[in-house]
Amino acid sequence: MGKLYLIPTPVGNLEDITLRALRLLKEVSLILAEDTRTTANLLKHYDIKTPLLSHHKFNEHQQVHKIAEKLQGGEDIALVSDAGTPGISDPGFLLTRTCVEQGIETECLPGATAFVPALVNSGFPCDRFCFEGFLPQKKGRQKRLSALSEESRTMIFYESPYRLVKALEQMSEVFGSNRKACVAREISKKFEEYKRGTLAELQDHFTKNGVKGEIVLLVSGKGYGDISEQEEGEPC
Repeated sequence: MGKLYLIPTPVGNLEDITLRALRLLKEVSLILAEDTRTTANLLKHYDIKTPLLSHHKFNEHQQVHKIAEKLQGGEDIALVSDAGTPGISDPGFLLTRTCVEQGIETECLPGATAFVPALVNSGFPCDRFCFEGFLPQKKGRQKRLSALSEESRTMIFYESPYRLVKALEQMSEVFGSNRKACVAREISKKFEEYKRGTLAELQDHFTKNGVKGEIVLLVSGKGYGDISEQEEGEPC
């Protein structure tokens, strides 16, 4: 029986990939890619010629059992997303669950994911945190935010640059305009930027200056900045 490898790929700089990941991408019989064009650029950079198959949220339900059959037939297959670790706000869960249910071995390599460097570099406590990924775009968005109103851990969100200002506005209404936050933009890329301030300050900044690129939004937990927390907070 073959094995499914979940392989993280760089979120920005193409050098942010492990040697083992490169070896396995060369050795497997097939690479499942969220966007074959994006993955093809990475493979070309490292002269990897392994065949690619498109595997994304719109076709994964149709493909999952055929892929499981290939694995059961002895093929080793890699799954990658456009950037970061498969399954983290990207396709990967469904295929992994299917493999686990069918007794097919899976292995996830350690590697790049956008929220970890954003969290560590934000300056907020990172001994305990709450990863929320993408908020619902419409239905359920306000309910999700309201449920987090008492959250004391650092909260991490992925957000589109087109919805960032609106998200900051909505969070100001729920969490309070003075809640501390950090917008991490274009992590590991040429124009990487961290903008820190209150939700109100960040909303004002990005309303005036606009925003481009991939966004990780970090919001401090309720009570952050209290004297007791500053004294007792654990290092990352």
